[in-house]
Formats: sequence, C-alpha cells, structure tokens
Amino acid sequence: MRYCLLFCCFSVLLSCGETEKKTELSLEERAMKIHEKVITIDTHNDIDVNNFTDEKNYTQRLETQVNLPKMEEGGLDVSWLIVYTGQDTLTTAGYARAKENAMAKFEAIHKLCNELANDKIELALTADDVRRIDASGKKVAMIGVENAYPIGEDLSEFEKYQNLGARYISLSHNGHSQFSDSNTGEQDSIWLHNGLSDLGKKAVVEMNRLGMMIDVSHPSKEAMEQMIQLSKAPLIASHSSARALCDHSRNLDDDQLRLMKENGGVVQTVAFSSYLNSEKHEARAAFMKDVYKKAADSLGVQWYEREEFNTLSDEEKEAIRAIRPKLLKLGDEMAAAMQDAPPAVDVGDFVNHIDYMVDLIGIDHVGISSDFDGGGGIEGWSDASETFNVTLELVKRGYTEDEIAKLWGENLLRVLDEVQAVAVDMKKNG
Repeated sequence: MRYCLLFCCFSVLLSCGETEKKTELSLEERAMKIHEKVITIDTHNDIDVNNFTDEKNYTQRLETQVNLPKMEEGGLDVSWLIVYTGQDTLTTAGYARAKENAMAKFEAIHKLCNELANDKIELALTADDVRRIDASGKKVAMIGVENAYPIGEDLSEFEKYQNLGARYISLSHNGHSQFSDSNTGEQDSIWLHNGLSDLGKKAVVEMNRLGMMIDVSHPSKEAMEQMIQLSKAPLIASHSSARALCDHSRNLDDDQLRLMKENGGVVQTVAFSSYLNSEKHEARAAFMKDVYKKAADSLGVQWYEREEFNTLSDEEKEAIRAIRPKLLKLGDEMAAAMQDAPPAVDVGDFVNHIDYMVDLIGIDHVGISSDFDGGGGIEGWSDASETFNVTLELVKRGYTEDEIAKLWGENLLRVLDEVQAVAVDMKKNG
C-alpha cells in the first residue's frame, strides 16, 4: 500500500509538471504579449501629401510602408510623420518654395487626424498625450521636421512650427543649411559654417525655450558637438545607427554616442539598409538593379536609381514616387525566387546596432526608427505591418519587457518630458 501511495504521488507530480510545460508560453507568444503591452514608437516616417486626400489616404491599405491598416496589423502604436524639405539655395526665393512645401505637409497631417480618420488616429503633443491616446485604442501621430531650411532666417517661425505640432526639428538635411553644416560635407570636405552658423546657435536656444527636441541625425559631427555644448536640454538622433558597425556619415561614432549619453539624449536606431551593413547592402543593391529594371519593364515603366532623381522634373519625380513602392515590392518578390540572390540586410543586422549601442551607452539612450517611405525598410521590417518582428528579435536576444519598453518608446518619451520641462524652467527664470 505504501508503494502504491508513493507511485500515485509521483504520478500526480509528473502530471502537474506536464501541465506546466503545456501552459508555458512559446518564445513567439511571450514576444507577442510584450509587443501588445508596450507602446511602440517609430520616430521617422516620411509622407507624400498626395496620400492625404479625400480619395486616397491612410485609412486605406496603400502601397506606402506606413498607413493605418499596416500600423494596426503590425502593432505600431505611434508614427512620427515627417515634414521633410530637401535642401535648396539659401535665398529668399528658395526659402519661400520650401515653406510652401512644409506647410502643405503640416496641413496633410492635420487633415488626417482631424478629418479623414479622427476616430482612428490623434495628434499628440506631449508624452501624456501619447499614453492617453494609446489607452483609448487610437493610433498616435506626432510631427517631426526634417530640415529647418523652410524656416528661412526668421527665428519666430520656430514657434509657428511648434504651434502646428512639431516636436522635433533637425537643423539641416543633406546639404548645408542656413543653420548648420550637414554630414554630407564629409564627401568633399567643404563646410559652410564649421558646425553651426550664428543663426543656428540662436536656433538651439530658441528650441530649448519652446520645448522642442533638437534632432542631430543629419547635421555634421562638428555641428552636433556644438549643439550639445549649447543645449540645456537632451537631444535626439531621430534616425541614426552606430558608425562603428557601418561607416556612414549618417551614423554616430563612439565619441558622439558617448556625448549623447552624457547629454541624457537618445539615439533612434534606423532600419535603413545602407546604414546598417554596407557590405551586404552593396552586394544586394548591385544584384537588385537588374531585378528592379525587369520589374519596371513588366509594368511598362522606366526604372530610376535614387541618385538619378535629381536629374528629373517635379512631374517625373511625382510619377515615380507613385509607382515606386509597387515596383520595389514586385522586385523583392522576384528576387525571393532566385537562388543566387545575395541576402538582404535584415532585422538581425538592425538589432546588432541596438546591441552595440546598448552595450556602449546603456539601455536608457537607445530607441527605434524605420525611415519608412523615405528609403528605410529591411528584410523582416519592410513596412509597419511587420513591426512585431523587431520585438521578436529583441526577445530572442534576451531583452526583458522593461528593456523592450524603453527601446520602443519610453526613452524617447522621457527625453520629450525633459525637453519640455527645460522650457518651463526657462520661462520661469526669464
């Protein structure tokens, strides 16, 4: 009888153990629970005003990498929609053209949030707004400005941009602006200001006063260092990765990364192929040229490389932008069936940069961005619908829920709070 009792107890224990094993979540299930719980923020998504009309807009599953159906499908909660203007001449006429472009993009974003999809997405101005809107079940829009060039030389325009909802601005893009040298000066060693212009230095002070985050992703290293010296508030790099892993002027080197940590800022790792792994990117890009040409031929259109865009008229550029997402998708599908296709830069390469920066400057100073619809997108995170794959890779690498929450958005929201707190202090102290 004693042996029978022991056997029965052993059987019960074994059965309990098997039940525990059965209820244990798989890695994918754990990742999904985390993904659904944390607030996922992508700090850089470009827009085309033609996708913000009554007939064609982000309520539809467009070919764009970001739109509401794809955000919903991939669990992307917050999209920073970008008011981007390319660099032009430093003239009154140039500033006027640029301002017209910028205002059209502000108007498009407001139309999406206030008219086209006000029941699905809302514009946030603060971290508290983000949390409130997310809790309501809506998606969140925020506004970043890529290139202060449209502001011209009137510093009061910064406050106008802030009133329109802008919460970060980069003082230059690809090409030197009236405010700051660009990273592109590394190509020819020709600099306009040796960092910031006098106007740019005043702009840093003004952005601190207004509580707007200063974005250092595109300015030169010298300009970035001067911004950190001048700023009373933390800075962000809205879409840059680690230069030690990929030697591109758009990435931040170790010295710059350490400065960002000392400043209390955050570097939003970017899913841009050529900024993540140049060797893989170049091999794949060379192979894909012919593939994309074949895809274009099959659709009866002309294929242009990005570097050829500047030679085209505005009408030609618009026509290409309209068809390009479809062309890229078709080309990628064709390449997937080719055994000799070189591997594409993927989510693993992306998280390698996160790992590197976390090891160097700490979990509190690293974030996530895609540069979707502006050249970004990698295998595994090719559009917003695949956002979960980033969380999955982070879980595979051993990141905890709290760490993933910081990477996906809490670090960025912390910086936004601190920048806005500095503005309050400056106002109090005159």
